[in-house]
Amino acid sequence: MSRKIRVLVAKPGLDGHDRGARVIARAFRDAGMEVVYTGLHQTPEQVVEAAIQEDVDVVGLSILSGAHMTLFPRIKQLLTENGADDIIVMGGGTIPEVDIKELKAGGWVEEIFTPGTAIETILAWINTKKNAHALQKNRKS
Repeated sequence: MSRKIRVLVAKPGLDGHDRGARVIARAFRDAGMEVVYTGLHQTPEQVVEAAIQEDVDVVGLSILSGAHMTLFPRIKQLLTENGADDIIVMGGGTIPEVDIKELKAGGWVEEIFTPGTAIETILAWINTKKNAHALQKNRKS
């Protein structure tokens, strides 16, 4: 029997609004995932430390402040430096399409979901990604 998908929902930076992150966290929990919510005003270092300590499969970064081009790459960099680059990183929030393309092309996030995305779409994406990562991990073993 495989374990539940573990997701860390994080609010990096100076964002003071977390309603969307709380809605997503609850939806993940209701879908049977184990969810860790970091709360507001987390540094990239705090996010990565929590992700590693909690042994999560996915880090979901929620941002509305406009600092995504700095914070998302820093978090991915720290995950890699700490040997946790197998953690799936996704983002959400008010992020311009041009920045989404750059973040994904740079490998800083695997996907970004903007406001209005159906929760079912996000859940399906996580399940598909987690299964793909598990297959890839098994092939390397």
